[in-house]
Amino acid sequence: MIHFVLLLVCAVAIYLSCEWFVNAVEWLGERLDVGRMAVGTILAAFGTALPESVVTLVAVTTGGTEEAKDIGVGAAMGGPLALATVAYGVTGAMLLRKRRRERLTALAVTGMPPSAPSAHPDTEEATGTHRDMKRLAKDQKWFLPIFIVKVGLGLVAFAFKPALGLLFFAAYAVYFWREIRSSRADAGDEDEDELEPLKLQPKAASPSTWAVVAQTSATLVVIFIAAHFFVKQLDVIGPMLGLSATVTALLLSPIATELPEIMNAVIWVRQGKTKLALANISGAMMIQATVPSGIGLLFTRWDFDGALLWSGLITMAAITYLLLTMRAHRLTPRRLTVAAGFYVLFALGLIPILS
Repeated sequence: MIHFVLLLVCAVAIYLSCEWFVNAVEWLGERLDVGRMAVGTILAAFGTALPESVVTLVAVTTGGTEEAKDIGVGAAMGGPLALATVAYGVTGAMLLRKRRRERLTALAVTGMPPSAPSAHPDTEEATGTHRDMKRLAKDQKWFLPIFIVKVGLGLVAFAFKPALGLLFFAAYAVYFWREIRSSRADAGDEDEDELEPLKLQPKAASPSTWAVVAQTSATLVVIFIAAHFFVKQLDVIGPMLGLSATVTALLLSPIATELPEIMNAVIWVRQGKTKLALANISGAMMIQATVPSGIGLLFTRWDFDGALLWSGLITMAAITYLLLTMRAHRLTPRRLTVAAGFYVLFALGLIPILS
C-alpha cells in the first residue's frame, strides 16, 4: 500500500511542480526574447527532457552488464513512443473536455450552444493558426527521418557505428538554431498571451530575473526527483500486479518518464495555451530522438530486439498519422486523441513478442 501512496504523492508533486515550471518558463522566454513557439519547443522541452537524458547517460555509462545498458536503450526508444502516442492523445482528450465544458457553460448561460467559427470548428482549437500548424508539421518532418535512421541503426552492425552518435547531437544543434532563428523572426507576428504573475513574486508586474531563474531551476529539480521516485514505485508495483519486469520497462516506465511533458500539456491546455502544449511535446520528441540516441550509440551496442523494433514501428506509424493530418489541416481534438490508440496497439503487439 505504501508504494501506491508514494506513487500518488509523486504524481501530485510532478503536477504541482509543472504548474510552477510552465509559469516560470514563459517568463524565461520573455527574458531571453524568444518567440512563443520556442518557449515550448526549446525551453520547456529542454528543461523536462534533460533529466531523462541524464538518466540514459548514467544507465549506459555506469551499467556493469549489457542488460543494464539495455535499460538506457529502452528509455531512448520508449520516450518518443510515449510522446507520439500518449502525450498527444492526452492533449486531444483535454481539448475535447475543455470544448465540452465551454459548450455546457454557454448552454447554461444563453440556452444555446456556441456557434461554430468554421466548417471545422475544432481545427483552430487544436492547433491555433495556420502558421502554427505548419511549424508543428515541420517538427514532425524533422523527427521522422531522424527516427527512421535511429531505428535502422539498431538493425545493423559495423565498426564505426558508435561514431554516428555525434551526428545525432549535430542534428539537434541544427534544429535548436533553426527554432531560435525562426521564432525570433516571427516574434512580431505572434499573438502574445498575457503572462500570469510569477508565483515566486505574485505582486510584481515584472518579476526579477533572479526569481525567474530560481523558480525554473527549483521546479526542474523537484520534477526530476519526483519522476525518478515515480519510476521506482512502478518498478515495485509492476511485479505486484503480475507484470513482468520487461512489460513494466516497456509499457509503464516510458509514460512515467514523460509525465512532466504530459503534465505541461494538461496545464497549458487548461490555461487556453494549446500552441505551447503542442510545441512542448514536439520539441521534447526532437530531443528524445537525438540526445539519448547519440548517447546510446556512443556507449552501447545499439542492437534492437523484437520489442524495441516494434516500439520503433509504432512510433513511426503514429507520427505519420499526425503528419498527414497536420498537412491536411484537419488536426482536430478528436483526431489528436486517436494517437493514444497507437499505444494500445503497441501493448497488444507486445503479447506475442514477449511470449
